[in-house]
Amino acid sequence: MTARPPLPPFTLETALAMVQAAEDAWNTRDPERVALAYTEDSSWRNRDQFLTGRAAIVEFLHAKWQRELDYALRKELWSFHGNRIAVRFQYESRDSTGQWWRSYGNELWEFTDDGLMCRREASINDVRIEAAERRIFGPRPAHRRDDPPSPHPWTIGGLDDTPNG
Repeated sequence: MTARPPLPPFTLETALAMVQAAEDAWNTRDPERVALAYTEDSSWRNRDQFLTGRAAIVEFLHAKWQRELDYALRKELWSFHGNRIAVRFQYESRDSTGQWWRSYGNELWEFTDDGLMCRREASINDVRIEAAERRIFGPRPAHRRDDPPSPHPWTIGGLDDTPNG
């Protein structure tokens, strides 16, 4: 198996890099690309769904992004220790009726020594929003990647992607 840096044990710098890499991958909405970050037998809990293995992850993500249109995500490092990282995130998407949603969540990640994620647990809550309330417009702009964490508990640093944000 090929190592996938950054490798545990994580430092602040490598944990931040891992979080940004995950955000970038998920914003491609490419299930096969995203799944490469996980072990072949990776164990997932996403809301009320339990998955095992890369093939199940790919299938899950295909269905997710068929439902969650115009998906755009922001992740922020919460904590890290050894081979584990905790993340908080927000994403926005619309459903097939045009209704916009903002989803707030927390993830717990565990990695193998070669940098692949072997366990992911995600708790997520959805809030109905109006299109005018949107804050996330596509992948995080390069000039916002080094923004500090937000001091507000319900927003994420670098979140406001509006033209004046």
